[in-house]
Amino acid sequence: MASYYIYIFLAFFIGAIATAVTIPLIIAFCRKFGYYDQPNQRKVHKQAVPRLGGISFLPSLAVSFAFTMLVYYSQTNTQAEFHLSSALMVIGATIIFLVGVLDDLVDLPANFKFVVMSIGSSALPICNLALDNLHGFFGLYEIPVWVAYPLTVFVILTIVNALNLIDGIDGLASGIAAICLAFFVYLYADVRYMIFDVMSAAMLGSVLAFMCFNIFGKVGHMKIFMGDAGSLILGYVLAYLAIKYLMVTKQDVYTHVNPILIVYSMFIVPVFDLVRVAVTRIASGFPMFHADQRHIHHILMRCGLSMHQALVVIIAMVVFFILGNMALDDMDMPITIIFFLDLALYLLFFAVAYVIIDRKETMREILS
Repeated sequence: MASYYIYIFLAFFIGAIATAVTIPLIIAFCRKFGYYDQPNQRKVHKQAVPRLGGISFLPSLAVSFAFTMLVYYSQTNTQAEFHLSSALMVIGATIIFLVGVLDDLVDLPANFKFVVMSIGSSALPICNLALDNLHGFFGLYEIPVWVAYPLTVFVILTIVNALNLIDGIDGLASGIAAICLAFFVYLYADVRYMIFDVMSAAMLGSVLAFMCFNIFGKVGHMKIFMGDAGSLILGYVLAYLAIKYLMVTKQDVYTHVNPILIVYSMFIVPVFDLVRVAVTRIASGFPMFHADQRHIHHILMRCGLSMHQALVVIIAMVVFFILGNMALDDMDMPITIIFFLDLALYLLFFAVAYVIIDRKETMREILS
């Protein structure tokens, strides 16, 4: 038992160290060649900040995962098995990662990004990693392949874009990702799946190390944003871990909760926000990919919260939905009913927020 967690800690530690060493080099590169995220009316920050921090995620994950698994195989006298599916997953991750890097460097057109990301996301169903069982969600269980494959690509794109678009204030996308990765460490430990537990821990260490620079780096002039390279690869890895977990737990492996419930609960806040923003943009006559200030962190800051206060509220919401849904599942409440309760709570949250905003604006008009 103890030896299992030694490998998890090793992966976490190496991932954190690799990112902590890499980030200062990336900051120096950004300063030399002028790769900054410039402030504007839509953005929260007031000064130019280096924006390529997410470039560290995939290399840190690769180094940590490779080293930890080599140690594991040598210590346990087992041999690594190579599968075509693993190669295809790496290819998909590389495509998503490169799209993010290029977008940070040259600002790619949204349509081009979507097409290439769709190609990268198709790698998972091609290697037979597909969302083919909904575990009772809307009364559905096993679904046919011709539905499962496009649904899988849609889910991956949704998670990737949701994490990308919610990355608007310090620590938000990385904080949500860190919570999800921590739960994946627990979930894969629960089913004793070493490879994916190591992957989750390695990425968790990398994300937490990045957060130190992102949130506290201003003190030592080492502040940096993850950029699209970071948010896109984080979303892809999380989607991969989620779908793989659903594939593992359908094979008569004991789990404490409905597997699709816990996976769905992790992504409620960013995905619901993505849908809400897209619907309100279309209803207002704006293009769906038009950048504005409709995201949840913008709404909370309009309510009077500071950036860090908004971060705490949103992170608390993520934890609330995960733990609350797990408790409801433990009470044998159907997942479909839980979904509608989540949706009602989410909409109520924004109804209250807009009431507060209206009152603040009314008071401002009166005082002026």
